[in-house]
Amino acid sequence: MSEINLPVVGILCDLEQVGPHPFHMSGNKYVQAVIQAANCVPILIPAIAGQTNFQQLLRLVDGVLLPGGYSMVDPLNYQAAAASHETKLDIARDQTSFGLIKQAIECGVPILGICRGFQEMNVAFGGSLHQKLHEHEMYQEHRENKDLTLAEQYADSHKVTLTPTGQLSKIMDAQAINVNSLHTQGVDKLADNLSLEAVSEDGLCEAFSVVNAKAFALAVQWHPEWQVMDNNKNAKLFAAFGRACKVKQSAKQTMRNNHG
Repeated sequence: MSEINLPVVGILCDLEQVGPHPFHMSGNKYVQAVIQAANCVPILIPAIAGQTNFQQLLRLVDGVLLPGGYSMVDPLNYQAAAASHETKLDIARDQTSFGLIKQAIECGVPILGICRGFQEMNVAFGGSLHQKLHEHEMYQEHRENKDLTLAEQYADSHKVTLTPTGQLSKIMDAQAINVNSLHTQGVDKLADNLSLEAVSEDGLCEAFSVVNAKAFALAVQWHPEWQVMDNNKNAKLFAAFGRACKVKQSAKQTMRNNHG
C-alpha cells in the first residue's frame, strides 16, 4: 500500500461459541476485502451492544462493514413469529448492529451491508424479512448447496437487474450483473427510507441504498467479498466504499485541524 494514513473500517463481529468459550469473530474474507479492494485498515467491532458507546466508536472509524454470518436476524425484531427451534440466532449481534446502523447513518459514517448485514439494515429501519425464502413458491432457491466445494457455492448463481438511476448501477457501470447466492432469509417489506438498487429474476430485493444518507450507505444480499479482486464489479463496490471512507477520514482531519 502506498498511502501511510489509510481510512479505518470497523467490521462487526458475530458472537460465536468455540468450545466452552464465546468469541467475537469475523471472516477473513471480509478483512481481506477491506484491505485489498477498499484500501482501508480493518478493525473488529465486538458484539457488545449494552457495553458500547456508539458515538465514541464511530469517532474511531471512517467506515462500517456489516458482514454476512451463519446466524439469522431474530424475527422478533420485525414483529414476526418466533424463529423455529433449529434456527441459529445471534441476539448480541442483532442488538449491536441496530444501534450501530442508526448512529452511523446519523453521523455520516459510510456503511456497507452484506447478506446478514443487508438484512439487518432493512430491519433496523423498520422493514421485515422472509424467514425462509425456500418455503415461498414465488422465489427460486437462494441457499447454497453445502455439499459443493466453496468455489462452487460462491459461483455466480443468478442475474440481478440494477436500478438504472441508482447508485449501484453508477458504481458498477452496468445495468445487470451475475451474483452468487448463499442466503435463507430475504427482504419481505423494504423499509420506507430505503431505495431499491437491484432485484433478482424472481422479484426479490437484492440491494438497496439509504435515502438521503449523508455518506455512502449501501447494502447487497450477495457476497461481493468472495475473491473480490477476481471480480471487477464487486471490486468496484468495495473501492467506492473505500473512497467514501477516505472522504470521511479527510473531513475528520480537517475538523480536528480547525479546532486546533
